[in-house]
Amino acid sequence: MKFLPGIVALAAFGATVPAIAADLGAQPYAKAPAYAAPVDSWTGFYIGGHVGGAISSNEVVSGLAIGNSHEGRLLGGVQAGADYQFAPNFLVGVEGQYSWLGSGNNSIFFPGGFVYTDDRRALASLTGRVGFALGPALLYVKGGYAYSDNRETLALGNLPIPFAFDSSHSNGFTAGAGLEYMFARNWSSRIEYQYYDFGSSRFVAPIAFVPFGSLRDDEHVVKAAVSYRFNWASPAVARY
Repeated sequence: MKFLPGIVALAAFGATVPAIAADLGAQPYAKAPAYAAPVDSWTGFYIGGHVGGAISSNEVVSGLAIGNSHEGRLLGGVQAGADYQFAPNFLVGVEGQYSWLGSGNNSIFFPGGFVYTDDRRALASLTGRVGFALGPALLYVKGGYAYSDNRETLALGNLPIPFAFDSSHSNGFTAGAGLEYMFARNWSSRIEYQYYDFGSSRFVAPIAFVPFGSLRDDEHVVKAAVSYRFNWASPAVARY
């Protein structure tokens, strides 16, 4: 019969199929990876700049007139710091700032034509800060050491008069709070209020000025800032 060889060949091929399948082995099932949503991280170093305005408190020394005590001044400066985020929404950090102040003097007019002038040219601070992070938003408070770059004079007309205080106007403390937002992978912006207090002081020379009492030296500052952040931690940590 002519078709008998074809039947035999077909049967032989059918017998080899299971053997070939066994050699190939079972194909493993690959499960699709779970989606990993990015998590913003505040951990890392940063540097940046800021602009804003400053105003001194309205102080009176024994009823004497003080010039420009409510005059606002522009400021601009730089900041640098480092943050560490933990647990997982809390943050601790340290920051240094330096701000140059626009022109403006606080002057006290004494009887007899004497004028004391306090020209504050810059403010600086070294602070710690504690914050609570909600993704790209950060609420924080800060506080620490403050420094004032002052140029002080006492004059009668155009003649400078030697003088001395019982304490320095240069060293004090600062405290503040702000809201910061991470608007890009390595960029953040903030709005911040900061109070600088350099304490009270009184004249010890000339002797005639001692009875006038003490004067207070402080600043209220509002700043807007932008920072570039060098992240330690990956900005895309997996969250399943």
